[in-house]
This record gives sequence, C-alpha cells and structure tokens, in this order.
Amino acid sequence: MTAIASTLIQPIAEETTAAVVAARGLQWSIDGRTVLSGVDLSLSAGEFLGLLGANGAGKSTLIKLIATLTAPTGGELHLWRTPARSIGPAVRRRIGLIDHNLMLYRDLSAADNLEFFARLYGLPKPREAARLALEQVGLIDRANDAVKSFSRGMAQRVAIARALIHEPDLLLADEPFTGLDAPSIAALEQLFRDFADSGRTIIMANHDVEQTLRVTDRVVLLRRGRVAIDRPTHRLRLDELVAEVAS
Repeated sequence: MTAIASTLIQPIAEETTAAVVAARGLQWSIDGRTVLSGVDLSLSAGEFLGLLGANGAGKSTLIKLIATLTAPTGGELHLWRTPARSIGPAVRRRIGLIDHNLMLYRDLSAADNLEFFARLYGLPKPREAARLALEQVGLIDRANDAVKSFSRGMAQRVAIARALIHEPDLLLADEPFTGLDAPSIAALEQLFRDFADSGRTIIMANHDVEQTLRVTDRVVLLRRGRVAIDRPTHRLRLDELVAEVAS
C-alpha cells in the first residue's frame, strides 16, 4: 500500500465560495433516544477533521448523516450549499465513504468489485481504474480472488480503494485503520495528508487520540451527542484530550 499516497491523489481546483459541510442544530433520534443533539459544524475545502468521543457519542451517526445515508430528524445540513434533503447523484458522487460496513460483494473478486463501483461512478475506463486502484493498495496479485477469502485488513484495503476510486472531494472515514498492519497504517496516514493537501476535505472518526492529533488539522470531540470541543490540533494536549474523551 506504499504507493497509494503518491499516485492516487490529484489536486483539485480550489473552491472558496461554499462550505463543504455546514450543519446547524443537527439532531438525530431513534426510538425515543437522542443520539445527536444540536450539532453545529462547518468545514471548508482542504480541512482534515478528526472526530473523537466515547462509544455512543454519535461519531458514526454524524458520518452517516453527512454521507446522506440517513436523514436528520432536526436541524439543518448542507453539502456545498445543497440541503441534505435535496441531494442527488451528482452531489453524492463527490463523496467517498470508508465505513464499518465495507460495502463490498464478498462473492465477487476484488477486481470485479472495484470495476462495478467504477462503472457506478461513470468512470470512462472502469477496468483500468479497478486494476490501478488494486496496484495502489498492494493487492494486484489478488485481483481475481474473491473478497470472502481476504483477511479483514486486506478487505479494508479494497474498501479504501473503493472509496477513492472516483477521486471524491469529501472523504468520510469511520475507523479507517481497522485491521491494517503497521506499514499500511503509515501509508494511509500519508494518503490522508496528501488528500487534504490536494484541496479535498476529510472527516475521520477514530478511537486513537494520539494518532488523530498527529494526522489531523482540527479535532471535534462529541460527548453525549453534542460538540464538547472544536479546536485546531495545535491547541490541544494529548493528556488533556485523552481525559476529555474518557469523561
């Protein structure tokens, strides 16, 4: 996976007229239980945001709302000034998602999975795009093997390739380092930095506080569905942040 950072990310034209993500008073409840309660959040192009919080704080829910996989039950959410309720395929194509659910077809080969998603996104050469993506995550030698035969870490690398194959403007990553070995973790960290430096935006939910401080530009800490901290990483101390997450 060492080549992915240098070959996959291409710079995009700077977009200064609209926030990539703008949420105000965002809420989400289910079965009478409030998961998110009045979240305010704004991100611009090129920002790399780390989401921290204890289990159940609302990190995964917030990512699913921004990915438009579920609708908020209150408040407002806009992506590139488009209300979430009005978002269609053209805007969704600008989003890449790395989720707990790998969103891969286990009975299909790695190459067939990526070719399917390349076609779904309307890429002009889907087969070539799939093979290039597999080369970039170090799995070209397993291109024709079914995903169900892969380890969790290998399947995660295919899912990362899936999320990036269409060169999205906004990457949403929920615990993206799950199952990866040390070299793959280092390569993915560099990939994320290159991704943000190219003018794209990242929101990453992560349980590793030290890693989050090391790779992101800004941290939002959720506590019981609310924003408890929203601060640039250079203004945060590791010991204080660990204590805040645990409180």
